[in-house]
Amino acid sequence: MRSIILSRAEYRDKVYACWLGKNIGGTLGGPHEGKKCVHNLEFYDPVPHEPTPNDDLDFQLVWLKMLEDKGASLRLPDFAEYWRRYLSAYPWNEYGFCMRNLERGLMPPVSGWFENYYVDEMGSPIRSEIWACLCPAEPQRAAALAWMDSCLDHAGGEGMYGEMFWAAVESAAFVLQDPLELIRIGLAMIPPACGISRVVREAAWCHANGARWSEARQRIATTYGHVQPCNAVPNHGFTVLGWLYGQDFGDKLCKAVNCGFDTDCTGATLGSLLGILGGTSYIPQRWSGPVGTSIKLHPLTRPCGAPTTLQELADRTMAVAERLVRQTSAAVSFGEQTRTGPALKSLLFRNDEAYGCLQEDLRSAVVADEDLEIILYYNGDPVMCPGISRMLDVECRQNGFPVEAEVELELPDGWSVLDEDVAAVETRFEVEAVRVADTNSIGVRAFLNGRTHHGRFTMLGPGAAQGFPSATNVEYCPTCHGRKGSCLCT
Repeated sequence: MRSIILSRAEYRDKVYACWLGKNIGGTLGGPHEGKKCVHNLEFYDPVPHEPTPNDDLDFQLVWLKMLEDKGASLRLPDFAEYWRRYLSAYPWNEYGFCMRNLERGLMPPVSGWFENYYVDEMGSPIRSEIWACLCPAEPQRAAALAWMDSCLDHAGGEGMYGEMFWAAVESAAFVLQDPLELIRIGLAMIPPACGISRVVREAAWCHANGARWSEARQRIATTYGHVQPCNAVPNHGFTVLGWLYGQDFGDKLCKAVNCGFDTDCTGATLGSLLGILGGTSYIPQRWSGPVGTSIKLHPLTRPCGAPTTLQELADRTMAVAERLVRQTSAAVSFGEQTRTGPALKSLLFRNDEAYGCLQEDLRSAVVADEDLEIILYYNGDPVMCPGISRMLDVECRQNGFPVEAEVELELPDGWSVLDEDVAAVETRFEVEAVRVADTNSIGVRAFLNGRTHHGRFTMLGPGAAQGFPSATNVEYCPTCHGRKGSCLCT
């Protein structure tokens, strides 16, 4: 029996306020992004007449399109497909390196960390709201979907933990108000010793122990600050400071943005959370009026049938959420009135799904053939060196669960499998190569229930894996500023 019932009207209002708050916070912080100094904002500066285009929102509009097309059973290859289709022009930081890896044939999650300096940045934490809105009152499920999302460009980094944290917090905020309890729920979904966990605890400690906002901001900037203003760790601390220290909607946003660093992201994330917590009645007309209700796509987002207004976005979000909740949730349903049982907090703190995601081996790639997912475990970097054998493992899954399939490898010329008889049974292959090209294709044939499934994976050679200088972006087009090779000019 589902123990949490959400009022459709209240849920829809909170979803609308979530997207409105995101537009407000992103527009407030946008002009000051990247400046690591303390600001003194009390309102927009400059005052806008429409929302600022922001990748914080655009990526989630693509995921909404993906969910409308694909339904409830999302897989990592789906994310990669839609990234290639609609987001390939983004050259910045982790986005550019995700697409660089996808182009080389490296699928998630290995696409998210290999030769990617930017795994600790804010590109995925700013994509958390869609999962919270689609999994209201189910923090662990929201965190698990956030894990899938962040695998593309932040695998194993602080950006991954940040997206999981906020997705859980925002999901629980549909039925819970207390900031400290919400923070503890978010922390329950991520590794306790990661940077995000430590900085969030520091921000909460400062507030609980009477530190002034300015002192708390300085502590975080000094202890957790980073040469990169978009590093996720200090920015999560700043977002929590705004939430805890602010007096009302506008003051909370300004206190977060006034901390500096990645100000459009901290403002947008906090604005979304405040919208979920308080609904539209909590957002003053003074703040909502200047941004209006339109949605402005960033030029680098390719046309994806995105909503043009916040009303349309809220309606489409609700339609997908109703379908997902009906098909996948054992605890939540929609009704006329919100009702929660005495075990609410115990349900919200459960983290089995999130913990299961954290146990996944990120040194792997996932492809799909019909209803079968085929996973290749590289057991290290996706790089083969001539004359050095290495172990490769293959796993098959249906509907997220492992299945036993007979597996064969198709290897490039000059490659061989040692001790093939044992390998075919165990799905573990010791592979040796005499010759290794820069890019090598490994085929997998999986035989299951009388059907043959196929998957192809990339293994780089040393010539194609010479590293990339830290804090350096991929090449971009000087005309449209999109990623070179898939920019808007092409």
